[in-house]
Amino acid sequence: MNKWKRYVREYRVLFLLCFLQIGCKQAPPQNAGQSAPTQPVAQRKDKAVTLNIPNYPLRNEQDLDILLQEIGDARVVLLGEASHGTAEYYTWRAAITKRLMQEKGFDFMAVEGEWADSYRVNQFIKGPRKDSAATVNLLEQYNRWPTWMWGNYEVASLVTWLNGYNQGKPAAEKVGFYGLDVYCLWESMTELMPYVKNNPDLAKAARGVHQCFQPFSADAMEYAQAVAYASANCRAQTSRLWKEMQKLNPSGNTWSSEAQFVAEQNALVALNGERYYRAAVSSNTESWNIRDHHMAQTLKRLLDFHGPNAKAVIWEHNTHVGDARYTDMASSGEVNVGQLVRKEYGEENVFIVGFGSHRGTVIAAGSWGAPVKTMAVPPATQGSWEQILHQLSPTDKIILSKDIRDNKVLNKPVGHRAIGVVYNPKLEHLGNYVPSVMPKRYDAFIFLDSTRALRPIETITVRNEPPDLYPSGT
Repeated sequence: MNKWKRYVREYRVLFLLCFLQIGCKQAPPQNAGQSAPTQPVAQRKDKAVTLNIPNYPLRNEQDLDILLQEIGDARVVLLGEASHGTAEYYTWRAAITKRLMQEKGFDFMAVEGEWADSYRVNQFIKGPRKDSAATVNLLEQYNRWPTWMWGNYEVASLVTWLNGYNQGKPAAEKVGFYGLDVYCLWESMTELMPYVKNNPDLAKAARGVHQCFQPFSADAMEYAQAVAYASANCRAQTSRLWKEMQKLNPSGNTWSSEAQFVAEQNALVALNGERYYRAAVSSNTESWNIRDHHMAQTLKRLLDFHGPNAKAVIWEHNTHVGDARYTDMASSGEVNVGQLVRKEYGEENVFIVGFGSHRGTVIAAGSWGAPVKTMAVPPATQGSWEQILHQLSPTDKIILSKDIRDNKVLNKPVGHRAIGVVYNPKLEHLGNYVPSVMPKRYDAFIFLDSTRALRPIETITVRNEPPDLYPSGT
């Protein structure tokens, strides 16, 4: 019996890590928590929905003018993506980010990536001028699966630009790059140890955490499972470390130096990382909420650190940035970063941009930890948000939520495609469409009719490279 219970627990951990860990939010049961319609539009079998949706063409960077105008004086701009493996999501977000920094004085970008790895990118872009080869070498440090999320040539191009943009600027005016996520507590503890060595109480607490996790491998999947089964002592040790760290900053938002801020953040990653992995064993909802609360908390800390007028650009999956209250995530008690940030700063100070496409290719894996491969993304399912926009016109476009708020069809749940790092195109109709009230979930939406796969830095063997399964015009 005990052996059977352990097997069930191990299977549950693997399942949760596969489907929850990197923005791969699967849709809960259809229409949960909604009174009408009886099914999301994406699931209906009736005729195609034809809607008159005002939109603006997206052909070049100048066409972003309307979006920048709508963003106005927002303090936080959240840029989503419908997958972690689509090139155009990265390149258009980069174009928007550059203009926000150049024209509206945004101070930093923060991504769905690890704190320790991303902070090294932050130091790189604030340092002396480097060439693209140095950038590629830097991004190879993102060696935790899925490595392609930040270890790709699209990100390399942006990081090289950020480094060049910072040249000649005073230190206080250089833009930053940070990670919001919670997974790699082991790396954060390694980064923390040099900072605490001269403080006996902190050093003792840090050694306690380090020793607690010492028996576990740092391999991504093996490590995740080990942390999930960590004893209660690890929870006590991470809590003790955080309390000792807080003694240096009793006000909670005043830091004597950037080094103190970074050390405190590494301790916070250890605290919430342990909580996340422990919750993942038993609760989908709790682990999801711990992670998104951590990301929202990290964003708030970064804004506080950069000053009362600081502005931030956030890059995360649509499932994190698109307000969860207007999806059926809400019915299961799940929250997300977009929802939390709107609540914290007020909707007038937050602007959320969703992304999606009708068809194309994407890089993903067939199972957790498997080699990456290029996959065909089939045409969006009938009645989905993406299919509606394709039917409207097979062109790239910008949709502003203010223009569709009175649309009765779109103020009910419409299926909206979400692709994670684990993907099976043949099965996407079973769980990749999230019922969403689109005018309320986002403030704007960028639709790209046909997209291509991201270019990972690592040399990969592409398995089952798909032919053009869906010819143009399908």
